[in-house]
Amino acid sequence: MNEQIQSELKNLLNSRFSTSQSTRANYARGEDTYDPILSKAVVFPETNEEVSKILKLCNQHRIPVVPFGTGTSLEGNVVGNEEGITVCLEKMNKILSVNVEDFDCRVQACVTKEQLNDYLREDGVFFPIDPGANAAIGGMASTSASGTMAVKYGTMKTVITGLTVVLPNGDIIKTGTRTKKTSAGYNLTNLFIGSEGTLGIITEIQLRLSPIPESIMSAVCHFPTLEMAVQTAQQVIQYGVPIARIEMLNKDQMEISINYSKLKDIKAVPTLFFEFHGSETSNQENIKVVEEISNENNGSSFKWAKDLEERNKLWQARWDVYYSVKALINNGRVYSTDVCLPISKITECVKFAEAETEKLGLRAPMVGHLGDGNFHVLLPYDPSQKETYKKIRDFSDLLIKKTLELNGTITGEHGVGLHKKAYLLKEHGDNIPLMKIIKRSIDQNNIMNPGKIFDLN
Repeated sequence: MNEQIQSELKNLLNSRFSTSQSTRANYARGEDTYDPILSKAVVFPETNEEVSKILKLCNQHRIPVVPFGTGTSLEGNVVGNEEGITVCLEKMNKILSVNVEDFDCRVQACVTKEQLNDYLREDGVFFPIDPGANAAIGGMASTSASGTMAVKYGTMKTVITGLTVVLPNGDIIKTGTRTKKTSAGYNLTNLFIGSEGTLGIITEIQLRLSPIPESIMSAVCHFPTLEMAVQTAQQVIQYGVPIARIEMLNKDQMEISINYSKLKDIKAVPTLFFEFHGSETSNQENIKVVEEISNENNGSSFKWAKDLEERNKLWQARWDVYYSVKALINNGRVYSTDVCLPISKITECVKFAEAETEKLGLRAPMVGHLGDGNFHVLLPYDPSQKETYKKIRDFSDLLIKKTLELNGTITGEHGVGLHKKAYLLKEHGDNIPLMKIIKRSIDQNNIMNPGKIFDLN
């Protein structure tokens, strides 16, 4: 990046253009296992028009661009590019409109899930997509995130009806509508959801909202074995119970969470966290069915959250799982798997993961959004211990192989980034040529997050 380009960016952005070492280091990676890679500069646009001018300039001079939100991604999605710039959207954090009567809103890319729900609190509606971190909604769109409530409310693909996207050549396009359905042309909205910044920069998102339920009830249930816990969740879904959350924590993760989140009256054994959304009557009917299924699998009596404060503490412990595992080792990192299975195969795959980590002698806390077949093995390690990392990667390879044999997917919600490129070839090798055609047609100079998802050349 020569002095002329730096001068043009400075003239456009003033103090919102930085080449300082500390700033570049702060935006060099997400919550992943990679060493940071510092881009040449970091820029902080505030409007769609500024993003457009930045991309037009970068495209003309073939400068790589890495979009950045809150930096909570786990697969190397936002690792910097030493020949390019990082475009941080943190100043694009405004809630643009809320239409309570239509259950929708429009937000800028760096509005976070907690910020939006705090804003909506008095309106009787909420944004239901709930990943573990307080992620930016633009980043959640870019990775097609989901989280703990996907079993009832779906994923980002379910709740996004439209986007504003700045293309590599600087064009600003709006996809989708505010309506519940449309048949108007290609579904470009879903093309950009999950594209991880490789096709353009998402700057605005049109979202469906959900009414806050009349009754919300949360409980924990303990099980003698992990297999019994997983089998319970599988049966609850197969029975058709409209539950909002079924979260699994294995024995190791429960012990870690009890200590980290200061939980009381909770046992360090395989556990399911349940949450029911609905009317008082419907919740009671659904709870009765779930309790019967749990009892048949030797589950304990349900321990109910007595009030909102206790319920929030319980779910905060679930959201803090990643950080609780990371805290086990000074300057440690966490390798997180993210496989997703057809619901009838989830018990077999979790059982396989438990057995293989034991064989390899790995510490393997596990959590899972079992209602939609998605689970994570969180493997803490010291990055200086190369042999441990090799064992972790060996386990990951085995888990991916098993997942694909069971017709699952290599990633339920984290995306591909740098981490899972080899695995994507195993799952969708026949799709990669078409993905490359789409990438080349939209991003002819390959400036957008190059090297992420797949290698173009």
